[in-house]
Amino acid sequence: MMKINRRNSLKITKAHLLGVLTILVFYSCVPTQVLREENKEVPENFKNQPTDTLNTANVQWREFFSDPHLVSLIDLALKNNQELNIMLQQVAVSKNNIKAKKGEYLPFVNAYAGAELEKAGKYTRDGAVEENLNITEDEKFPEPLTNFSLGLSASWELDVWKKLRNEKKAAVLEYLATVEGKNFMVTNLVSEIADSYYELEALDNELSMVSQNLEIQKNALEMVKLQKQAARTTELAVRRFEASVLKNQSHLYEIQQKVIETENKINFLVGRYPQHIERDSDNFIDKPIAAVHAGIPSQLLFNRPDLRKAEYELSAAKLNTKIAKANFFPSIGIKAGVGLQAFKPKFLTSTPESLVYSLAGDIVGPLINRNAIKSEYKTANDRQLQAVYEYEKTILNAYLEVANELSKIDNLKYSYSLKEQQVEALNESIELSIRLFKSARAEYTEVLLTQREALESKIEIIETKRDQLMANVKVYKALGGGWN
Repeated sequence: MMKINRRNSLKITKAHLLGVLTILVFYSCVPTQVLREENKEVPENFKNQPTDTLNTANVQWREFFSDPHLVSLIDLALKNNQELNIMLQQVAVSKNNIKAKKGEYLPFVNAYAGAELEKAGKYTRDGAVEENLNITEDEKFPEPLTNFSLGLSASWELDVWKKLRNEKKAAVLEYLATVEGKNFMVTNLVSEIADSYYELEALDNELSMVSQNLEIQKNALEMVKLQKQAARTTELAVRRFEASVLKNQSHLYEIQQKVIETENKINFLVGRYPQHIERDSDNFIDKPIAAVHAGIPSQLLFNRPDLRKAEYELSAAKLNTKIAKANFFPSIGIKAGVGLQAFKPKFLTSTPESLVYSLAGDIVGPLINRNAIKSEYKTANDRQLQAVYEYEKTILNAYLEVANELSKIDNLKYSYSLKEQQVEALNESIELSIRLFKSARAEYTEVLLTQREALESKIEIIETKRDQLMANVKVYKALGGGWN
């Protein structure tokens, strides 16, 4: 007995050594590639900004926007916007993919039932056996031969190299990336509606400003006509004033068209057909500009959805490289089955005679012509490197967006202050030029030029106010606010 045990032990040891050597051969043939790690370093603070962790990105959009009409539009858009709803379905698809990948590394168990009919030739091996073999004294093989079966079968790929588990983890990361993509879309949607809303209010004020200026020019035209009748001016002055009036009337229609287009843009974003947009444009110039706290640059890594999305995609790309590498190693599978089988249904319950079962294991691995696997592995490595560069580019872009918008806020504040003084000076010059023209101490061209400059300056200050409000929205978006 001792000799037999030693022989069996020796056989097992040789089998183990053979298996280890086989694995080492496969492992030694796997190509390796050195990859560069991503660089997450950012400056300690933004230029000309205090080093303070107070961050406007943490403010919810309902608190950031004080206009109830704007809040209502954003609320509606988050429910009805078609692109956002499409993205939500993409999130659901990614979530379903997790369940699919999770099931792949668990055993597959199937139930089966079958019925067969077979006629073997009498002069074949099977036919000769059936001809001369009786089951019992009074029971022979039926001709043609029938076969009935039912039972369970199972198959299981052992995840030795963690390929299947890594596929599941990659699916989870891809799902999280789609969630962050959805959050980034929400941020963009909130920002786009706010920008369009402020654009619409600015257009309303421009329309009002042009209308007021048009009334002034019409009065000036009547005055010039009276002076021409009194022979105090020429037909040329009348024609020039008329041309100025017609120009502003034409400008009115251009602004009205822009109002319609902007309203329709907002209606599209909120997912409805064209209708009037409720808004309060009367106090547009006096709208307060809220202070923005930029925090520190490292907070962008946690607050901005596009950065988190890029980070999840990078992690998934790293796992995909490991998955591609696992294809070089042999796969180990187990198959088993148990059931009942007989040539007549009445014998199915006769056990153990009708009992059938099987158990098999196999190892399959690539040995020759592995170019396709090598190509997939190199492609996975290249995509990982691509994801590294994409992540670093997103970080750099995020920092520059915030830096640009912070600088824009400061410069617009100084510009608005100077434009206020310009408008005040030109408003006074309009009245002065008209008085001088009436007393024949100024030319009509001076009056026209002054009116034109005053109108342009008023429109410019409205646009500057609009740009200030938009800059606040953009820095809020750039900091990573608006999705929570």
